[in-house]
Amino acid sequence: MHKEFLMGNAAIGRAAIAAGLNLIAGYPGTPSTEVLETVAKNNDGSLYVEWSVNEKAALETAAGAAYCGARTMVTMKQVGLNVASDPLMSLAYIGVKGGMIILVADDPGPISSQTEQDTRTFAAYSKLPCFDPSSVQEAYDMVEEAFALSEKYHTPVILRPTTRVCHAYASTDVKDKSEYSVNKPEGFVRDPSKWVIFPRLSYNAHINIEARNVKLGGELSDSGRNTVTPASDAVCRKGIASHGASFMYIKDALEGQQAPRLFKVSNPFPFPEKAALAFLDGLDEVLCIEELDPVIERGLTYICGKHGLNVKIRGKLTGDVKNAGENTCGSVTANIAAFMGTEAPAAVKAETPPALPVRPPVLCAGCPHRASFFAVKEAMKGKKSVFCGDIGCYTLGNAMPLDMVDTCLCMGAGVNITQGIGRIEPDTACFAFVGDSTFFASAITGAVNAVYNQADMILVILDNSTTAMTGHQPHPGTGRTMMGQVVDKVSIEAVLKGVGVRTVETVDPLDLKAAVECVKRVSAEKGVKAIIFRSPCAVLIKPGRPAVIDAGKCVNCKKCIKSLGCPGIVTRGGKVAIENSLCTGCGLCSQVCPVGAISVKEGGKK
Repeated sequence: MHKEFLMGNAAIGRAAIAAGLNLIAGYPGTPSTEVLETVAKNNDGSLYVEWSVNEKAALETAAGAAYCGARTMVTMKQVGLNVASDPLMSLAYIGVKGGMIILVADDPGPISSQTEQDTRTFAAYSKLPCFDPSSVQEAYDMVEEAFALSEKYHTPVILRPTTRVCHAYASTDVKDKSEYSVNKPEGFVRDPSKWVIFPRLSYNAHINIEARNVKLGGELSDSGRNTVTPASDAVCRKGIASHGASFMYIKDALEGQQAPRLFKVSNPFPFPEKAALAFLDGLDEVLCIEELDPVIERGLTYICGKHGLNVKIRGKLTGDVKNAGENTCGSVTANIAAFMGTEAPAAVKAETPPALPVRPPVLCAGCPHRASFFAVKEAMKGKKSVFCGDIGCYTLGNAMPLDMVDTCLCMGAGVNITQGIGRIEPDTACFAFVGDSTFFASAITGAVNAVYNQADMILVILDNSTTAMTGHQPHPGTGRTMMGQVVDKVSIEAVLKGVGVRTVETVDPLDLKAAVECVKRVSAEKGVKAIIFRSPCAVLIKPGRPAVIDAGKCVNCKKCIKSLGCPGIVTRGGKVAIENSLCTGCGLCSQVCPVGAISVKEGGKK
C-alpha cells in the first residue's frame, strides 16, 4: 500500500482496477463522470472501457459481461438510474455470476441535476444492497467489499457516493500494482432456467431475495462499516445517526465538545438492524441527519416499533432537519446544537453574510448554440411558436435575452413533448431542440414516434460534435471510442432519413443569413422536419482573433448585447466593448450589428 492524493471518483476508479475489473460502461453525468475516465486513463489494455449511448445500454452491457463471470462496473448519476431502471429491476431477480457494481452518484442540492432523488430509496425499492461511503478512503475500500459481496450473493450491488465525496480530494491509501487482483471470467454457461426471466422464475427469485436480504442485513451489521461510537459522557441518553458526507460534518461539529452516541450507517439497505439495536440500547432520543430521504429515520422508527423500544426518533419527518437540499457544516452544527440544547457556535449564529453577486449560468462566448437559437428566433418572429428544450448545455438557451427554451423535463423528452403540444395546438409551430449526444442517447425513439404518428414538428439537432456539458466525452457521432479506437461516425442525417424523416437540412448556425433562411424554408413544410445546426463546441477549437468595434460607426444601440447575451460583449464606460479574453471571433455579433460597427479581423471565423 502507498498514499496518493486522489479525488473521490478517481479513488473509486483506481479501486475498481485494483479489484480485478474486467469491464466498465457508463454514460457521462456529473458528479459520476470521472470514475470511468479514471479507469480509461489507467487502463493497461487488459480491461474494456465504454461510454455507452445511455445508462440502459451500459447496464445491459455490463450485465452480459457479469453473466460470464466478469467483474463489471456501471457508472451514472442519479437521474441516469431512471433510464437504467428497467433492466435493473429485472436484473435484481436474475442476478449475476461475476461481481457487479452499479455506481450511482447522487447530487444533493441539487448542484447540477434535475432532481434530488435518493438512490438509497431506489436500493430498497429494487431490493439491492447499497454501500454509502462517507469519505474518499471509505469509497476506495468499499469497492473491493462490494465486489466480494456481489459475487458471494450473486447480486448487483449499488455504490452511492454523493457530490461531496465524488469531488472531494484526500490522501488515500491505495494498493501497489503488485497487490492488484486478477479476475479471469469463466465465460457464459448456457442455463435458460437461470438467465431467461419467466414469471415462475421471478416468483421463486423474489422469495430467495427476501430471505437473502435478511441474511445480508445481519452480515452488513457485523461488517465493521456500520459503526456505533459511544457517547463521551456515559450518562448521555441521546444519539445521532447519520451517513455519508453528513457524518463527517457531524464529527467536525462535535470536535472538542461533549458528544452523544453516534451511529454511522454505511449500508442503508438491507438496513443493519443488529447494529441499529446496539445503537438504540439505553437511548431516549435520536436525531437523524441525512441526505436526502429520511431513510435512516424510517429504519430506526421501524426497528423501535418492531422491538417495542421507547426511543423518540427525530429528523426530517419531525421537522428537526430540513427536508430538501444538501447539508453543510453550518446546518449540521445548528441541528446538533438544537438537539443537544446547547449554544450554537458564534460563527453559526453570526449574521448571514451579504449575498454574492448574481452570476447566472450562460452559454460560453462563441457557443454555436447561441447562434442556433437566435436564427430560429429571428426566423419565427411574429409566428405562434413553442420551443421545447432538453438536457445539455443548450438548456441555457432559456436565459435572457435568448429566452428560447419553453420546456425541459429529462433527456430526450422534448421531442415527444413537442408532439403532444402540437396535437392540442395544431396552429403552433412546434420546435424540439436536442444535442447530438442526447439525440443518440434518448431522442431517436421520439423521432420514430413522430414519423410513425404523422406529427407536424421541427426537430432541431444542435450538433457541436461532443458531449459538452459533462466534459467533452465522445459519442457515436464523434468517430472515436473510450478505448481509443477510430471508428465510423454514426451519421445523424442517415439515421433521420432511415427512420423516415424526409426533410433533413444541415447548416452552419454561425452563417446567420443561411441559418435563418433554412429555418423559414423548413418550418413552412408539413410533417416531421429536421434541421441540423452543425458547428464545433467553442471550447474544442482554437479561437479566432477577437472581434473589433469601430467606435466611429457604433451608435451604442446595444443590439448585440440585448439580442445575444454573449459574455464576450460588455460595456465599459457606458459603451459597448469586446472582452478580448473571452471573444472567440465567431462573428455572430458582426452579423447582428445593424450599422456594421463590429468586424472580425483576418484570422477570425467570419
